[in-house]
Amino acid sequence: MMTKNSVSTFIDAKHKNEKITMLTAYDYSMAKLIDESGVEGILVGDSLGMVCLGYKDTLAVTMEDMIHHIKAVSRAAHSALVVGDMPFMSYQTSVYDAVKNAGRIVQEGSAGAVKLEGGASVYEKVKAIVNAQIPVMGHIGLTPQSVNMFGGFKVQGKDEIKARNIVEDAKKLEDAGVFSIVLEGIPYKLAKIVTESVSVPTIGIGAGKYCDGQILVYQDMLGLFSDLKPKFVKSYGNAGEVVKKAFKDYISEVKSGIFPDEKYSFKVDDRVLEKLYGGQ
Repeated sequence: MMTKNSVSTFIDAKHKNEKITMLTAYDYSMAKLIDESGVEGILVGDSLGMVCLGYKDTLAVTMEDMIHHIKAVSRAAHSALVVGDMPFMSYQTSVYDAVKNAGRIVQEGSAGAVKLEGGASVYEKVKAIVNAQIPVMGHIGLTPQSVNMFGGFKVQGKDEIKARNIVEDAKKLEDAGVFSIVLEGIPYKLAKIVTESVSVPTIGIGAGKYCDGQILVYQDMLGLFSDLKPKFVKSYGNAGEVVKKAFKDYISEVKSGIFPDEKYSFKVDDRVLEKLYGGQ
């Protein structure tokens, strides 16, 4: 029987110097495969807006979208810790909204934790969510919900002031009570400094090898999403081409009459049909 991972699993891994693995998932079937592979955590990210719903960014994703997908993933994840993303404008408006919507993700979505973007600016909201007994994963660096402020998906922390702010944001999130922090799109040497500056684990995505763990969007690493290919994504398979070939083979066999043959069809005793059409 699988042991259920929890926030303690993440914290203990950092203390033991053991790397943490996470992947995204948005539906039951894929979440089941990912869970059975042995990752410690599954993030139901608002990236679903781009890879599942076809939006140009994550800003259009709603709480209803998130809860719908989190529920599906939670049904499949018997081992991995499920972390549900808090979408744009679900926590920025007030501390009350932040706690209420975090509670919905846990109560309605059955997630084990929530993730939200920002550092010092979300300190009070993170603290309030944690005080409501809901584990929080932080997210700093390239935060996709701030894409319009950044002027696009750009690497963050490349000058002294911004680098210092990222370190300070990490410390502020730790003080607010997060159990881990996603570091996205920052230089790997800066990620090393952040990782060494906080006692909670850092989870990197485009942040280099010195983070305590890593996460990737599964569509990216399997070649299933070609609209955007970040530099930091390593391809672990070309599933997109495999899937397209299967679709084309299916179309070809249906049009040529090869599929379905008797192997894929049901039979009936000819005497039944003779009685059915006996008078004809």
